[in-house]
Amino acid sequence: MRYLSLLAIALITFTGSAFSQEAGGSQGGVNTTAITTFLLFIVATLGITWFAARRTKDRETFFAAGGDIPAWQNGLAIAGDFVSAATILGITGLMFFTGMDGYLLSIGVMVAWPLMMMIIAERFRNLGKFTFVDVVTYRLRQSRVRIVAAVSSILVVIFYLIGQMVGAGKLIELLFGFDYVYAIALVVVLMMCYVVFGGMIATTWVQMIKAVLLVSGAVYIAILLLSEFNFNVSALLESSVEKHPQGIGLLGSGGWLQGNFTQVLTVGLTMCFGIMGLPHILMRFFTVRNAAAARTSLSVATFIMAISYVAILIIGIGAVAIVWGDPQYLDENGNLLGGSNLVVLHLAKSVGGDILLGYMSAVAFATILAVVAGLTIAGSAAIAHDLYGAFSSKANPREVFVVSRIAAFAIGLIALGLGIAFENQNIAIITSLALAIAASVNFPLLLLSMYWKDLTSRGCVYGGGITLLVCCLMIVLSDGVWVQVLGNDTAVVSLIYPTVVTMPICFLLTVVFSLSDKSPEAHKERDRFAEQYFRSETGFGASDASQHDFSEDKSDPIRTR
Repeated sequence: MRYLSLLAIALITFTGSAFSQEAGGSQGGVNTTAITTFLLFIVATLGITWFAARRTKDRETFFAAGGDIPAWQNGLAIAGDFVSAATILGITGLMFFTGMDGYLLSIGVMVAWPLMMMIIAERFRNLGKFTFVDVVTYRLRQSRVRIVAAVSSILVVIFYLIGQMVGAGKLIELLFGFDYVYAIALVVVLMMCYVVFGGMIATTWVQMIKAVLLVSGAVYIAILLLSEFNFNVSALLESSVEKHPQGIGLLGSGGWLQGNFTQVLTVGLTMCFGIMGLPHILMRFFTVRNAAAARTSLSVATFIMAISYVAILIIGIGAVAIVWGDPQYLDENGNLLGGSNLVVLHLAKSVGGDILLGYMSAVAFATILAVVAGLTIAGSAAIAHDLYGAFSSKANPREVFVVSRIAAFAIGLIALGLGIAFENQNIAIITSLALAIAASVNFPLLLLSMYWKDLTSRGCVYGGGITLLVCCLMIVLSDGVWVQVLGNDTAVVSLIYPTVVTMPICFLLTVVFSLSDKSPEAHKERDRFAEQYFRSETGFGASDASQHDFSEDKSDPIRTR
């Protein structure tokens, strides 16, 4: 606790002095509101971390906050965990330039949450303990399936984390004049503080605060934008259509996706089912008391995110009427300052002045901190619980807790190195890889493990493993990597995301390899489905840690092979 206090004082002092130096040395200075809001966020969240550290004494509180988070708070945290800077900045920028095609990303997301509530939340909460790998391997052989599922989970976390880190560095470098490396380092240090000391309790509160700040800011900008046109939506749309080169096409399809049905389908599948396979989102179901609270959490999260995406719709299209062609937001070449990702910030300045711009700038950075904290928790759980805790013969709950903190620290260092290494790479490529893997591998294995009694370990290993390789290969051969990164003339794979191909492949291979498995172990795995089904529907035994604690359940031949 003493070390956390000293670290907090040093961090706040360093951050404030660094911002002050940059403000004095930069040409335009740094927005005082942004600095103040950001420092207040750091002080508040580090105070929460200090409080949470006093309660984080074992792996239950570290991974799942002891299962004591109220449903409404967990719903707010889920919204804060998912609605990232990429959501508010990226989608609005995409809509600003390409029109309504960009909003398909939001539609896919909003379809996902009700589906998750209906088919995943209850059974998932009743079957698992800390991670989605617990659910997938509930009745299967641990050594084979757990490695494939954990590797897939770790890959999703790392690639998602890289995108957030690069986004944070570029955002702070542009907005505050902060050096890129220092910005990345600041994010990593704060992330380590939240996760290593405060665990899931601190991470939850960081995500809750961030959700309130971000959603309220987005809604306020949307209201101010509408007020510019006396809340006449038709007048706002007419002004946007008149200014945009696409004209009325701004409100139709054919922009970003060129009217290609296959591209529309693969983007929709990736966004919808990718969310259902994100390990840091699925972990939040274990932070509440029971399945009913998990469903309520999703209801709250869906409501909050629905408000966010309505605001994004207004901002994305409406910003054209205010920002498009305005010289103060253009560089010497006539391009938008900062690129498409800063549309919402330019709009904030236009309708709310420097105060609103500073507020949204600081909130955008706070958003990234909340997301990377959730990702780090998920990554440390995959390493400490899914791999070390399941395979180490000497592992006990205390050791797993210690390893989880070490893993969080290691993930932070890896994120720092990769964030610097990928500084000039396309963030969308990295993020798409994470969502594509989640939709193509994690979601099919999770769904089949909960609903299909004939699923076997061999089906999971070969179906998931082969699909993971195919998914990564197709992304490397796509335009984003093959052309834009590797410099080739033409992409081998024309799809934006490979999900429309790889997700069916995973289902097909997993089913084929499972049905062809006639081994005695496979028969035992099928027989266990009745027990799993009873627990998934009733929740009976879900609160008994010993029934799903692999470090203490080594005697079962099916669960240790």
